[in-house]
Amino acid sequence: MKPIVTRITGTGSALPGSPVSNAALAEKLAARGVETSDEWIVSRTGIRQRHIAEAGTTTASLAAQASRAAMQAAGIGAADLDLIVVATSTSDQVFPSTACMLQALLGNHGAAAFDVQAVCSGFVYALGVADAMLRTGTYRRALVVGAEVFSRILDWSDRGTCVLFGDGAGAVVLEAGNDAGSGGILGCRLQADGSHAAILCTAGRLDGGAVVGDPFLRMDGQAVFKLAIGVLDESARRVAADAGVDVSAIDRVIPHQANIRIMSALVRKLGLPEDRLVVTVDRHGNTSAASVPLALDYAVRNDQVRRGQLVLLQGVGGGFTWGSVLLRY
Repeated sequence: MKPIVTRITGTGSALPGSPVSNAALAEKLAARGVETSDEWIVSRTGIRQRHIAEAGTTTASLAAQASRAAMQAAGIGAADLDLIVVATSTSDQVFPSTACMLQALLGNHGAAAFDVQAVCSGFVYALGVADAMLRTGTYRRALVVGAEVFSRILDWSDRGTCVLFGDGAGAVVLEAGNDAGSGGILGCRLQADGSHAAILCTAGRLDGGAVVGDPFLRMDGQAVFKLAIGVLDESARRVAADAGVDVSAIDRVIPHQANIRIMSALVRKLGLPEDRLVVTVDRHGNTSAASVPLALDYAVRNDQVRRGQLVLLQGVGGGFTWGSVLLRY
């Protein structure tokens, strides 16, 4: 019997409202006594705009919009899904999971549904989990989503974080089959080191009906920068070796869209030309678990990623977590 392979058959994305430019954000922050500028943000991050969810927009509603686009691209309906995995750090409720809330919005009944929480690595983790579950033969079609409303956990007086993040969702349909010739996921590496938890965290929690501790995102940017490049380089090389391919054969690199300097340093360290890097951080900002599927959908729809190409997806974020998925799209 041929081994089961999994393949992405559809991608989709969702962004709330109109883009907020650096200039518009700087004007709003100035009213709060926070000084920044378009030049300051672009030179340090590469970000030029981001999307901010309005009141009433939820993580689940963004996930549903992205999911419908992905299902349409795959040519399937909600009833065809038997697995729903959502990566998010900004769930709308303590429970039930965003995945279950998404399931209800889509009108699916009976599929397994749960959340994965690995912050900015979340989508890569969720894709790896869904791939493993489909390979058991128990499930056939999975919806894998990264969705975030990070604007609601930002301290808008902290220039070092509030200019970086945006809201959005990205989704893929992952299907199981037996034809390896049609492409599919070739390898997955997921790792973490909890001893670095303090460099990127939101430490607040609910206790007795009140928030205990700091409810805002806090980050040691320099520490994250230094750690991210090293672990992503190692992860890329390990997943390529697992798949039996050379790093030089990778056609597109889609890393977590956090900072253009991290992304550029990564491809240089891998020895790849800059034009193999998919970049959307300029238009989306850092959307945490949504960033990789948003970038993938953008690349697919703009012919930057085509069928048959070798694509590396990478996440890195709080935990400290990181991971890579290598696939033949």
